[in-house]
Amino acid sequence: MSIQFFSKLSQNYIEILEDNEYYDVTIEVGEDPNVKIFRAHMIILCHRSSFLRRTITSNKKNNDVLAHIKLSNISPKTFQIILRYLYGGILSLNGQDTLDIFKILIAADELLLHELVDYLQKHLIENYTGWIEQHFELTYRKSFQSNNLLELQQLCTDLMAKTPEKIFKSLDFTSLPEKSIISLIKRDDLQMKEIEIWEHVLKWGLAQNQTLISDPETWTDDNFKMMENTLQNFLPLIRFFSLSSKEFLHKVSPYKKFLNHQLYKDLLNSYMDPDIEPNNNIPLPRKLKINNVVESNIVNLNIISTISRWIDKVDYNNKFSHLRELYLPYKFELLLRGSRNGFTPKNFHELCDNKSNTVTFIKVKGTDEILGGYNPLVWNSSSDLGQSLDSFIFSFKNKDLILSYVSNMNRAINYCNAFGPSFGVNDLIISHSSILNDKSPFNYNRCKQKNYEKRIRDTEDKFDIEDYEEYILYFEISSSEFAIIKNRNWQRIRIQENPNEIPTGYDELNMLKTILISCHFLEIIQILYGESYLDKEVLETILNIVLYYNYNDLGYKIMKIIKKNMNV
Repeated sequence: MSIQFFSKLSQNYIEILEDNEYYDVTIEVGEDPNVKIFRAHMIILCHRSSFLRRTITSNKKNNDVLAHIKLSNISPKTFQIILRYLYGGILSLNGQDTLDIFKILIAADELLLHELVDYLQKHLIENYTGWIEQHFELTYRKSFQSNNLLELQQLCTDLMAKTPEKIFKSLDFTSLPEKSIISLIKRDDLQMKEIEIWEHVLKWGLAQNQTLISDPETWTDDNFKMMENTLQNFLPLIRFFSLSSKEFLHKVSPYKKFLNHQLYKDLLNSYMDPDIEPNNNIPLPRKLKINNVVESNIVNLNIISTISRWIDKVDYNNKFSHLRELYLPYKFELLLRGSRNGFTPKNFHELCDNKSNTVTFIKVKGTDEILGGYNPLVWNSSSDLGQSLDSFIFSFKNKDLILSYVSNMNRAINYCNAFGPSFGVNDLIISHSSILNDKSPFNYNRCKQKNYEKRIRDTEDKFDIEDYEEYILYFEISSSEFAIIKNRNWQRIRIQENPNEIPTGYDELNMLKTILISCHFLEIIQILYGESYLDKEVLETILNIVLYYNYNDLGYKIMKIIKKNMNV
């Protein structure tokens, strides 16, 4: 491939380049033992490159006819290509491998050949991204040594954001310049847990202060001040409120002396008092890409995480819960989307009846409101009311969110062939105005607090639906846990990895504890230990775990099955 530059110039200097009789510049290129002398013409080099003009001018003595310069960072092979570009505006990449092209780019950047730099950056990014990933350390180091290779810098930062662990393993992270790390941790889409980002920042800071040992318990006030000065541009970018209370206690509090006093106080209060209102300046968790959550037209991962917390009653009363790192123990599998499948009761029942453990999301037309509810029972068309202790309804509007648990368990779910997903007698009803019509779009949608704790809308007026989605939730268990039941056939469990043998010394109590956070723990345990009867020792173990770990949100169901099987 050959590219012609300087298209507006009529002169072609290639013939002059090949004439070795007349020249006034010699250029010593490369390093021993691969040094080569090129002959060239001062007027052409100075016209094409401001770098060469400065270099030639500074090396030419007043009475000398010839000027002599050295370019030890550029190989003779690369400079030969550059020289033909300078004289004729021709760039020939035929027969050049990707590393050669990269070397031409670095040489062009050193010589301040901006047109060539812009072209080669785009050429590499558009055609050789795989090579850049394989040679990331070289690409990253060279690009950030320059102020001109901005497109390559951006690509490197994008790659680091997408696969930070892979990249950090290939780099001496502590040798990275401050500006490159800052450009990375500024990003919402950095695919790292916040605690890992914090640990990397601390590691980088320690490397810049090699007199410090890693244990902050041994630091003096001067040591803390030194570290604060080193990390002053990083600290505002760490999303401390995303951390769990355990992470805060063990990983952040030891460094409180160099944290902003008010920030530390607010952090501590957010873990100690669930009723404190967060201020509007706290950034949301980073937008991690999670494989087990479908792309929604209505909600984002922060809402999915909040709903999952409410289902499992994990920090569900804490007003900072939506600011914590994402909590995603479930796979959300789309059953229905109104804009895809239709907005009629018939559509809903055909796709969602006999499906349990579902979440509904409704986008209210003409507003920023998102309404919905969680139904642990199956949907049906029975014209009856379903009983549940665990169902809830909710609303999200801008940063305001309302959670309303069922208050009358006997009227938790409203079944009707002319209804869509509906909760309580009137608390959240999606329906058609005629109960005999299941083929026309929903036109009688309303919220009136009756059987749930709170109203989720400011008004009881009917509302129109812009779109709605129905998801079924699956609890995901690890391969080690699945290995115990791999010979059983139970479709409600989805596997994250290929099943492996149970590890030596595997702690069955920990497995039971993990399973107990699932909405389907009863079914899972029945499969593990027998579908119709649970061994008394197993039941006592489960009860001890429940009592020890205070799973009071699951207590009703657990005690019910234990009493049934133990005749208590």
